[in-house]
Amino acid sequence: MATISQTAVKQDLYDAVNGNWLKTAEIPDDHASTGGFMDLVDAIEKTLMHDFDAMAAGEVTPDNPQLAEFIKFYQLAKDFKQRDADGAKPLQPCLKQIDSLSDLADLQHRMPDWIYDGLPLPFSLDVDADMKNTKVNTLFAQAPGTILPDKTYYDEGNQQGPKLLAVYAQMMTKLLQKVGYDDISAQKIVDDTLAFDRLIVPWVKSAEEAADYSKMYNPRAFKDFANNSRYLDLAAITYAVIDGNPDKVILPEPAYFDHFNEVVNPDNFNLMKNWMKAKLVQRLSGYLSDDLRTLSTTYSRTLSGQKTPRNQAKSAYYLATGTFDQVVGLYYGHKYFGEAAKADVHQMVEKMIGVYKKRLKANTWLSADTRAKAITKLDNLGIQVGYPDKLETIYTKFKTHTAEEGGNLLSNALHFGRVARKDMFAKWGQPTDRTRWEMSANTVNAYYHPFMNIIVFPAAILQAPFYSLDQSSSANYGGIGAVIAHEISHAFDNNGALFDEFGNLNNWWTDDDSAHFKELAKAMITEFDGLDFAGAKVNGTLTVSENIADAGGLSCAEEAAKSETDVDLHAFFTNWAMIWRMKATKQYMQLLLSIDVHAPAKLRANVQPKNLDDFYTTFDIQPTDPMYLAPDQRVKIW
Repeated sequence: MATISQTAVKQDLYDAVNGNWLKTAEIPDDHASTGGFMDLVDAIEKTLMHDFDAMAAGEVTPDNPQLAEFIKFYQLAKDFKQRDADGAKPLQPCLKQIDSLSDLADLQHRMPDWIYDGLPLPFSLDVDADMKNTKVNTLFAQAPGTILPDKTYYDEGNQQGPKLLAVYAQMMTKLLQKVGYDDISAQKIVDDTLAFDRLIVPWVKSAEEAADYSKMYNPRAFKDFANNSRYLDLAAITYAVIDGNPDKVILPEPAYFDHFNEVVNPDNFNLMKNWMKAKLVQRLSGYLSDDLRTLSTTYSRTLSGQKTPRNQAKSAYYLATGTFDQVVGLYYGHKYFGEAAKADVHQMVEKMIGVYKKRLKANTWLSADTRAKAITKLDNLGIQVGYPDKLETIYTKFKTHTAEEGGNLLSNALHFGRVARKDMFAKWGQPTDRTRWEMSANTVNAYYHPFMNIIVFPAAILQAPFYSLDQSSSANYGGIGAVIAHEISHAFDNNGALFDEFGNLNNWWTDDDSAHFKELAKAMITEFDGLDFAGAKVNGTLTVSENIADAGGLSCAEEAAKSETDVDLHAFFTNWAMIWRMKATKQYMQLLLSIDVHAPAKLRANVQPKNLDDFYTTFDIQPTDPMYLAPDQRVKIW
């Protein structure tokens, strides 16, 4: 690892480490960003496309039936000659269903089937762990998403909102014309879609509000939920997809269902019907001809500043791998990661848990009772590394129908979606599966699941610069060690701290400890709130949970690095800054500031080291240096 100038670090750690790279790095036209994470994504994409193209060409034989079904689907995705010849034809059966809707009673009759098909509807049902009894799956009802990425974009004075809606309207008008509507009909559908979208906006949460997990848990007696709607029989719809009698339903967006009749009623029926058409066309255009596929990305590319759509080959790869994600992940994990690396990283995770436990035992601001419960939570933390031990059985039901068998890309995708949703609804009232992976092994990321109390590290992130046997132990701790401890810290951030060792929403804190923790969390909010970035400002409340996890992760990783004989804190802090290197379009950075629970990458790299005393001695940082933060302002939680 290259040495960096101490003088440069005193000014800006991130720039000192990444400055030369930033001068020469170029954002590919089909990307909104490039950098540490994205470089790994691109490398994995190249590797897997090479492998799967060889299988699709018949040069290599897939080694299991599920991979063979994936390759058949991938071949359909790659066949743009056939996709262009089919045009919008595969979409017509779905569109005709919505076009033929006569009234809400008719929708009522068809809705159970449409829920299975995943067609756009004014609400959705799903099944997930009950947050107060996570051993059992329960029923959730969700509000639909808005066109703009966050409700704050609709605020008066938000200059981006109207511009983005204009881009969306222009794109949708063209798409609707291309799938068969005349100019007047297309314009009417778009106008009605924008009007119906506005009816939803007041009753859904902003990204900041949604970042508070405890506010997701709004159980409602099922009979009260069913009585919410004057014009749709919600009970009959639910009973048609759930085999049993739910006594309750969880509403993450309760205000939407409190005002359901103001949104879904006979007066708004035509608005809603046209909204459903527009949503359907936008959602499924990526499975159709190339001109429809590329046109349908116009709005999302405007949001992120991405100059061009993905080329045909990449779009086919991502579409197919997204559908068979766990099949692809298992292939990647076995071939490019393996059992030895899995065992090595598992050991590293256990070491980081040990460091965390030691720190909890030595904690001075928690009472003995809360501290004991925190350690119990840590002792029950599930660890998943690399890739799952087995493939979910759902994938054995994914059978691809080739063109010779009367199938096309979209018909197969809709069929797979239906199979998956039927499988999900069959899990209502059944025990949850704590071993299930929600992220495929080829994903460059990691996560903590508060309802399961598990941490998951897919194989894809377990490589340089995060982790490599060629790096020093300190560099590895500044990379993957900090990521591991970050995920452990999520068990004790402002959201994770609300859940017990079983993942249940259950207060295990004394009142005094809880009050003290909230004050520390406020200090973290203050540390980030209002920081200037990309012509806008950081929202400290939106990003607080991730910032607490970063702080705990970096602090614990540093302690682990210091326990090694070859400790090198220069390498530790250098690799920490390196993993966050990122160059992005201004549009993408501003979008993330509005909706992302993570602080901007540069600020993650720069702010957290300032909270650690060793950072100052390592680089001789003095009160006159820009990277200096007074001791009484350094935020230390875990």
